[in-house]
Amino acid sequence: MSPPRILLCGDVFGRLNQLYKRVVSVNKSAGPFDALLCVGQFFPDSTDQLDEFMDYVEGRSVIPLSTYFIGDYGVGAAKVLLASSKDSANQGFKMDGLKICANLHWLKGSGKFTLHGLSVAYLSGRRSSDGLPFGTYTQDDVDVLRAIAEEPGVIDLFLTNEWPTEVSNRAATPDVPPGVSDLSGSDATISELAMEIKPRYHIAGTKGVFFAREPYSNVDAVHVTRFLGLASVGNKEKQKFIHAISPIPSSTMSAAEISMKPPNTTLSPYTLTERKAESSDSAKRSSNSVSESQYWRYDVSQKRQKYGTSDGNKLCFKFTSSGSCPRGEKCNFHHDMDAREQSQRGVCFDFLNKGKCERGPDCNFKHSFQNEVDSQSGKRRSGNAGTNRSRECWFCLSSPNIESHLIVSVGESFYCALAKGPLVPDHILIVPVEHFPNTLSLGPEFESEINRLQNSLRKYYKSQGKEFVFFEWVSKRSTHANLQAVPIPTSRAHAVQNIFDMAAEKLGFKFVISKSADAPGEGRKSLRTQFDSDHSFFYAELPECVTLSHVIEENEIFPAQFGREVLAGLLNMADKADWRNCTHSKEEETKMAKEFKIRFEEFDPNK
Repeated sequence: MSPPRILLCGDVFGRLNQLYKRVVSVNKSAGPFDALLCVGQFFPDSTDQLDEFMDYVEGRSVIPLSTYFIGDYGVGAAKVLLASSKDSANQGFKMDGLKICANLHWLKGSGKFTLHGLSVAYLSGRRSSDGLPFGTYTQDDVDVLRAIAEEPGVIDLFLTNEWPTEVSNRAATPDVPPGVSDLSGSDATISELAMEIKPRYHIAGTKGVFFAREPYSNVDAVHVTRFLGLASVGNKEKQKFIHAISPIPSSTMSAAEISMKPPNTTLSPYTLTERKAESSDSAKRSSNSVSESQYWRYDVSQKRQKYGTSDGNKLCFKFTSSGSCPRGEKCNFHHDMDAREQSQRGVCFDFLNKGKCERGPDCNFKHSFQNEVDSQSGKRRSGNAGTNRSRECWFCLSSPNIESHLIVSVGESFYCALAKGPLVPDHILIVPVEHFPNTLSLGPEFESEINRLQNSLRKYYKSQGKEFVFFEWVSKRSTHANLQAVPIPTSRAHAVQNIFDMAAEKLGFKFVISKSADAPGEGRKSLRTQFDSDHSFFYAELPECVTLSHVIEENEIFPAQFGREVLAGLLNMADKADWRNCTHSKEEETKMAKEFKIRFEEFDPNK
């Protein structure tokens, strides 16, 4: 199938006759196009344009192409949008737009939806403290996008009305087309969201100019972002207000395709902002023989933040849904651990935040407080909760969701599987057969089996001319443990402890280091004495019987993919830090597992 063809437009100001005349012309000469996305003010700037605008809304004039807008402010906006909000067809949770009339859709608040295969995120309205019902976005809207930024997958298009601050500064340089006079009104929140979401295209309006920035690379992502600022319809300077794009949906692209960088790609405009945020002590750190470029993930030393509290009664969506909030103490919303636990049990955020949910039967979440089973404390839960948990878990052998074609060895209490999206070939997971949250709190019989599997993998990696790293991230919220085994070249073994230490320093902590004389199992005994189930915990077992460990503080933000990201830096594979960039087809995975079984057979303790 050919990629979707999308038209983009800046501020419309209610000039729908002029807009759709141009759309029809472009569609005839270069179409057909699939949709029109409008950024910036959509409604009229004065009552003079209102009759023309309402002709389309009320059906007297025809909208020729499916149109989506986020500029929900201007003359007549409140009346039109209020009527749309009350329409029964627009009730419930609709991120793909509220229907205003045939072919016209209002993207309200913030969200993400799929448009002809493209993943589209948006933030409607403008920044304001007035609390107006239309035309402004709220902190809740921002929180939704921050949560979306953490979801798997790549956002193809990100729509905002206002420009990010850094791009505005870039646009103030002499290479911008004539007509740029007012660069005020840029929004630092947009900058933060663009930096977190990392869209392939960021489209904005409100500046009255057309500006296509050079593609820029993203920190922590392999793809580039293209920023497009669009002029207003009918502007006197005759700046471009309609722009066509035809991007291939990222969901259908290979890792090689999505990571391609044009020759004119620049650094991220947000890199300087991040550097300025570093604490002064980071500038005083001594240089190290290992290249700093390997630590791309840890360029900001202030990533360790404390959860904030607020006098406000509203819950922070970001904290409630993910357990962390990048605004920390600066957040204006409440960080409530009880609400976080209820969210983990499937309770609706609106129910927790407002006491009710407007989605009604369309909501897929629970509308009552849920109790959880705890076999030690005897707290209540439903009798089938354990069964449901195993059925839904990707790692439980009894789950229909398990990808059994990746399993390469099965023992009494543990099995080995190829990692999904492996960092390197022979990247293995050691996983409990039963639903246990970590490998450190299990009994001696379990530990013996782990030791046998680890020793077998060590011998196998040695036969392949490789060293190894074992690591496990134990979160208090972990559901099913997996101990990862990653082979590394012998030539890099001497640097592995150094790179872990430097990455830890960048995050503001130091590892506890222990070494046992040629007795690998002793390292895990030491770890078991350090582990406290009331805290999250990270550890890594390195060559030469060196063990690194770190107890994560209650309010400390710790990257869940820390171990993988550090090893990606060690191996100069920054693009593979995210497993989603390394996925293979099921046929390829099946072949890889079969080939590993053959090579591992003589070492497999379960044979």
